[in-house]
Amino acid sequence: MISVRLDDAIENQLNFLSHERDIPKSKIIKDALRYYFDMLKKEQKEKTPFELGSELFGKYASGDGTLSTTYKQKIKEKIDAKNAH
Repeated sequence: MISVRLDDAIENQLNFLSHERDIPKSKIIKDALRYYFDMLKKEQKEKTPFELGSELFGKYASGDGTLSTTYKQKIKEKIDAKNAH
């Protein structure tokens, strides 16, 4: 058994909900905790695309961190070099 201190606003909402729906406060709190724990489990199971691929990112890196911003210049240089021969 545990006791919890609630601020006045939450306690008032809990009292109102308990009275309005004729549900014991302890049941509302237990249901809320179950719901919270279920959400945490779902968050742990659902991985983002980044999380799924994180082991692969950078694994085959070129070592050049500017490729995404200088690709047009690199292509131009390769074309110019090919045409120079």
